[in-house]
Amino acid sequence: MVDEKEVARVVATPAAVELIDKLRAEHGAVLFHQSGGCCDGSAPMMFPQGEFMVGSSDVKLGTIANVPFYMSESQFEYWQHTQLIIDAVPGNGGMFSLERPSGLRFLTRSRLFEDAENAWLATHPVERADT
Repeated sequence: MVDEKEVARVVATPAAVELIDKLRAEHGAVLFHQSGGCCDGSAPMMFPQGEFMVGSSDVKLGTIANVPFYMSESQFEYWQHTQLIIDAVPGNGGMFSLERPSGLRFLTRSRLFEDAENAWLATHPVERADT
């Protein structure tokens, strides 16, 4: 029997929550979008809400530290069987991501969901991003 507790598609480490809280205090409402490659690799990018527009091809995986977390639907197809674990580690953030000047960067780690978690998630699809 599958446990009825909610399975989070994305979670944050304490270090990431600390950095998120600092950046929210400095910048106000923010959001995450998981970069799909190109210039910034595959990094979680943080933007002020209203300065990065999520589109109809994006899905919302959940929230971490009261911040919505999005990725493209095509990228989600690849990552749907993994829980994303957002961490903060020393280094430079993505070129346009808010943490860049902090000396820390957000990093995505992952783990495969267990069978029971996948069964629960199959009945709880991701939300489409608001356009």
